[in-house]
Amino acid sequence: MVSVRVSASVLLCAVVLAGCTSTPDAEPEAESGAPVVQLGAPGEENRTLSPDQMESAAPAHTDADVGFMQAMIPHHQQALQMTAMVEKRAADPKIALLAERLEVSQLDEIAQMEDWLVQRGEDVPADGAHSHHHGGHAELMPGMLTRAELARLERSRGEQFDRLFLAYMIRHHQGAVTMVDDLLSSGAGGQEPQAFQVAQHVDSDQRVEISRMQQMLATRSR
Repeated sequence: MVSVRVSASVLLCAVVLAGCTSTPDAEPEAESGAPVVQLGAPGEENRTLSPDQMESAAPAHTDADVGFMQAMIPHHQQALQMTAMVEKRAADPKIALLAERLEVSQLDEIAQMEDWLVQRGEDVPADGAHSHHHGGHAELMPGMLTRAELARLERSRGEQFDRLFLAYMIRHHQGAVTMVDDLLSSGAGGQEPQAFQVAQHVDSDQRVEISRMQQMLATRSR
């Protein structure tokens, strides 16, 4: 009797396991039919797409995307001008460490934006192009330092430099956040997936660094 019961139990387990085992072809069929949802623009409904529609349905880049990349590159380059002053002027070693981190993030984002422009056959700004030209006159982008402010930062030393560097860099970063907000809220750009990703990356980095610098500046105001 024991032998019969054991055999029956083994047979039952085998049947259950066989019933739970799916064929290799079952999973791909289920995945291939999964819907893909494309988020709509503000005021518009989402769209449900099949995987075959993904590539053709992706929004193309716009002139606003190109303008954003071409403006943000020199904006970041000015930040690098500022960090280059730190080594010989800062009093606090934490400022030097901050400057190193800022350089890494700014250079990484510049590389991303230059690559984005090159892949789309658009012009890459030259070093030192720190302003936009409208109607024959130059207009600084949000948060950027004037020549006089850069000269003042360059002349300062020690604790004075540390305070001025933090205050100027916070304003500079806030300007970059404004540029991202303008792109994404205008409806004229930021729809292409890669452009949106770059803009979001810039926004996230700037906000984290702003928070860190505000904390550092606050300790010097006490």
